[in-house]
Amino acid sequence: MRITIVPFALLTIAACGTADVQTNAIRIIANPNVNASEISRDDLDRIFLMTKTSLPGAPHVEPVLEKAGPVCELFLKDYMGRTNAALMTYYRSLMFSGKASVPKSFNSDSEVTAYVAKTKGAVGYVGFSANVAAVKTLKVTE
Repeated sequence: MRITIVPFALLTIAACGTADVQTNAIRIIANPNVNASEISRDDLDRIFLMTKTSLPGAPHVEPVLEKAGPVCELFLKDYMGRTNAALMTYYRSLMFSGKASVPKSFNSDSEVTAYVAKTKGAVGYVGFSANVAAVKTLKVTE
């Protein structure tokens, strides 16, 4: 009996550890003019849903997306609780109602970082290994 419980417990601990590693695999980045060092999960969600349009030091914020891939999927799952298809459907509904347009999206971490670095108020996400020297990294709080 003990032998079956210990492996199950180890698998449970390993699975929980993996979730932490995945969440830490994403960096939230912002243009250096954004006067904030952290952002709440709620504010991050609202920025990417385009219902929040400002942050301290940035009277206008602009969400920036990666088009597809593991970083995009991980961000959407871990931070927004959505799939890429669901988010694109949401953006199309905003566009067709005249409320907003689809945010800028890029193919790679380096393209996202370059755009965020040069665009005031831009907020995006990249993989943890991306070069983020030209942008500000925001800590995500609950």
